[in-house]
Amino acid sequence: MAHPPQQRIAATYMRGGTSKGVFFNLDDLPEAMRAPGAARDALWLRVVGSPDPYGKHIDGMGNGTSSTSKAVLVSKSARSDHDVDYLFGQVAIDKAFVDWSGNCGNLSAAVGPFAIANGLIDPERVPQNGLCTVRIWQANIGKTIIAHVPMTNGAVQETGDFELDGVTFPAAEIALEFMEPADEGDGGAMFPTGNLIDRIDVPGLGALNATLINAGIPTVFVNAADIGLSGVELQEHINNDPQRLAQFEAIRTAGALAMGLIKNASEAQARQHTPKVAFVAPAQTYTASSGKSVAAGDIDLCVRALSMGKLHHAMMGTCAVAIGTAAAVPGTLVNFAAGGSARDAVRFGHPSGTLRVGAKAELKNGAWSVTKALMSRSARVLMEGFVRVPL
Repeated sequence: MAHPPQQRIAATYMRGGTSKGVFFNLDDLPEAMRAPGAARDALWLRVVGSPDPYGKHIDGMGNGTSSTSKAVLVSKSARSDHDVDYLFGQVAIDKAFVDWSGNCGNLSAAVGPFAIANGLIDPERVPQNGLCTVRIWQANIGKTIIAHVPMTNGAVQETGDFELDGVTFPAAEIALEFMEPADEGDGGAMFPTGNLIDRIDVPGLGALNATLINAGIPTVFVNAADIGLSGVELQEHINNDPQRLAQFEAIRTAGALAMGLIKNASEAQARQHTPKVAFVAPAQTYTASSGKSVAAGDIDLCVRALSMGKLHHAMMGTCAVAIGTAAAVPGTLVNFAAGGSARDAVRFGHPSGTLRVGAKAELKNGAWSVTKALMSRSARVLMEGFVRVPL
């Protein structure tokens, strides 16, 4: 029996923030995979190594976590006011499923460097030294991201002294602006129910207070104390507890129903990337996963969030936008956990350490809006060349 050879496709393996993913230039894909559909999904799955019942991605570029089971597509933008279009696919680990419903805020930091290095930016807009401003159209959610990428001697600067908790080594800082990050996707408003706090009915837990927000990514916030947690848990405290994970999925499903993201509970499994679910608590001292002590006086609140059914090792970039936005609105659970005062920036504690995110929220005609959210990340190329894919 004849066996076809593997396909050889140009790709770059990159770290962006606290995530890793395989980056493709649209023009480098085989013709059948340049358009959305089954062929592209099959490529994403096989490159990452899913579905993998062992949960290790031994036969792919993933690493058995939601932070690493990702792939990105970048192309020159057809929009005159943007440089590139960026499409993100979150690959399920043990299922043959790619979720295209949201963005990855962490990998957003790597889009600008990838675009510059691959000649997708007008050379006249790329300085020899200083900052290159890359205007990114986030195609999953129809939003603009502006990345400020440092340049040295005509090349993207990757090394530096910027430290990001959750990333072992320092690198060059990339400042990101998420423009008008609220009201993405299907929700219809920053607070899709019109309320800053809702009561959602969760099977097995009863009625819970929740803040449901569309900013950065649709997110369901609950109080840690209301579900029997402290807010300073690490991955091993949550991810090794199947009953606790099932409770979080029930909260996520109830929130998705209330936000209008799904019509019935059975649809939640086909929308695993969104919404996110997070739990908040007032600032307190704890030991991060690295062993570093995080002092209560150095943060405004504690937040933990789940991605693709597991507690994230740090914080998703898009969820950080949701945290910063919700913290800026008096009356949300996030704002109360941060002390209840008006603010345009917040520093929160997560499992790997701390993160600062800024957001300016305004009340206009009875509705809250946010013009942009800001945070810094770093990114670098881990490997470039070709992926081999048996399809």
